[in-house]
Parts: sequence; C-alpha cells; structure tokens
Amino acid sequence: MRVILTTDVDSVGRMGEIKEVKNGLARNYLIPQKMAIRATPGNIKIWEQKSHIIQKREEGLKAEAQGYASKLDGASVTLRVKVGEENRLFGSVTSQNISDALKEIGFEVSRKIIDLNSPIKEIGTHNINVKLFHEVTAGIIVEVEGEDADGNIVEIIEEPEPEPVEATEAAPEAEEIEAAEPEAETEVEESVEVEVVEEAEETKDTE
Repeated sequence: MRVILTTDVDSVGRMGEIKEVKNGLARNYLIPQKMAIRATPGNIKIWEQKSHIIQKREEGLKAEAQGYASKLDGASVTLRVKVGEENRLFGSVTSQNISDALKEIGFEVSRKIIDLNSPIKEIGTHNINVKLFHEVTAGIIVEVEGEDADGNIVEIIEEPEPEPVEATEAAPEAEEIEAAEPEAETEVEESVEVEVVEEAEETKDTE
C-alpha cells in the first residue's frame, strides 16, 4: 500500500514522504496511529501544497536541535552501580538511567534518542551519541563506577601489556655469518693465486 507519512517513522521514512509499505503495517499501525494516510491523488495534492510549510518546519527544528547539541556535546555523567566478583555489574546501565542522569545536570533528553545498542554492563568510560535530529548528533560521556558491598568505589586495574620480545639473540649469529663470508672469499682468492703461481713455476721448469 502507498502511504504518505505524516510524521517521521523509524525504519520507514520521514514526514511527507510517499512510501510503499505492507498492507498490514499500514492498516494495523501507521494509519491507526495517525503516522500516515493513504496516498490517494487528493491527499498527494494536499501534501504537495503543504511541502513548503513542512520544509520550513524542518529547518526550524533542525536549527533548534543544532543549538541544543552545541550545549549537550561533551557533557559527562557518572553512574555508580553495585558490582560483584571480577567487577561484574549487578544489572546494567540503560538509556533510561542515562536520561535520568542527564536530567540531573540540566539536560532534558528522551531515552529514545540515546544511541545505546545494548545496556552497559562494564565499569569504565563509555562514549555515547544522542541523536537530536536528522544529521544532528551530540556526543556525551558516561562514566560507570563500580561500588562494592561496603560502598567503596572499585578501581579498574589494568593488566600490564606484555613486553615485546627482542630478537637480539639471533643477531650475533647473523653477524658471524656475515663476517665469515669475506673470510671464505679471501680463502678462495688465495687458493686461486697459489694455483696460478704454481702453474707459472711449472711452465718455467718446462722451458
């Protein structure tokens, strides 16, 4: 079924676009939720007339989102979570937790626009994007601290990186081989010279 989207719909399209969707999606979801209308010739004509109004509205919303993004970008929140053995979290940090933490520092951000593919289950620093509008994104920092049963903050102990193995033992052998090569060449040259000398002496004796 062809429909005209009356609002932005995730994975479908943006407001004002004409889309071909499955009949079930249109009849059971988009149209009842007033997210779309049938793309009849009459409705298409009406929406074409409204296109300039929609465009101005989009531009205004985008400018507003860009202004908010400039304030939100780089904001940092800290969430403290109980941990157990091996610093594993009891539960996880969700987009709603992050939304609540942002609200405490003065930012109203819906959990729906926090780009978190899956809940955070590890302590440490996490860089998260907030999708404020089409092509408008702000980056925030989420610090997840672990707290033990006594209420103490658990520090992250980073394991030292293994030191690279230096390949110095094989170097002297290579040097010895290189040093031996000139000696071998010298021996060959000397043997040639000796043979030549001996041949010359034999020639004199024959004469």
